[in-house]
Amino acid sequence: MRTTYGKQTTLRESVQFSGAGVHSGKPATIVLHPAEADRGIVFVRTDGEEVEIAARHDNVVATELCTMIGVGGRTVATIEHLMAALAASGVDNVVVEIDGPEMPIADGCSAAFIEMIAEAGLRRLAAPRKLLRVLRPVRLEVGDAVLEFLPHDGTRYDVTIDFANPLIGRQSYVLDLSPQTFARDIARARTFGFMADVEKLWKMGFALGSSLENSVAIGDGRILNPEGLRWSDEFVRHKTLDAVGDLSLIGMPFLGHFRSYKGGHKLNWMAVKALIADTGAYEIVHDTATVREPAGGILQAAALAPSRD
Repeated sequence: MRTTYGKQTTLRESVQFSGAGVHSGKPATIVLHPAEADRGIVFVRTDGEEVEIAARHDNVVATELCTMIGVGGRTVATIEHLMAALAASGVDNVVVEIDGPEMPIADGCSAAFIEMIAEAGLRRLAAPRKLLRVLRPVRLEVGDAVLEFLPHDGTRYDVTIDFANPLIGRQSYVLDLSPQTFARDIARARTFGFMADVEKLWKMGFALGSSLENSVAIGDGRILNPEGLRWSDEFVRHKTLDAVGDLSLIGMPFLGHFRSYKGGHKLNWMAVKALIADTGAYEIVHDTATVREPAGGILQAAALAPSRD
């Protein structure tokens, strides 16, 4: 199933959110603003000299434990949760103002950003939406990790993780992306980590803002969060969330089947680069789907529907 609006979209009005970064621990406020057609998703650092950073694969500067984009030494880290929410909600053009170096982590997932988008509402623009359609397989193998794009009439994520820790183990999830499936099944899946790694991460400058309020913590053979997991397979759902955000750095929606075994931020980025480099493996098309759109161009964003099993 493919959900499409046919035309490009932006937000109906501006919306704001504040919080601390999971790695830096530093507070930041973001403001999402409507943007014109073909602007794409653009981050603007407003602390100090303003710098615009387009959310594209060629602006990625780091992928260690998060995805960071940057221009001229100015960066924005941990963009993947917001990018996933924007991509899944069908938002093509937004200016993201941020007054710090890292996105707020909220509760470690995309739910807060889905709620922001629903609050702002979506507006249809006159320009047709551009799509990248995968025409032939593109495969990336790094060690025992395998990622590939395959032709598909829709946008499908097929993600498998395989951890030695028995609390995670091997988990798989298949997502046919739409605003509804993402909001219902993926948006609330939280980032996770191991208590055994905490001191090492702190010394490296990571996880300084991590807590049980924004991460699933694994230690002493159990889940340390008092509320437990939101789904029994929350771990692979979060990796699927990350993949949606990372692959949005293609710069437009894609039609294809993305398969990932033991992937992560760096490998997702490498897979996107491999796809874009193989110019015969895809084509750029206009979305010509016929859809019934409400008067005035106002569209309904997907509502968040929490669930657990």
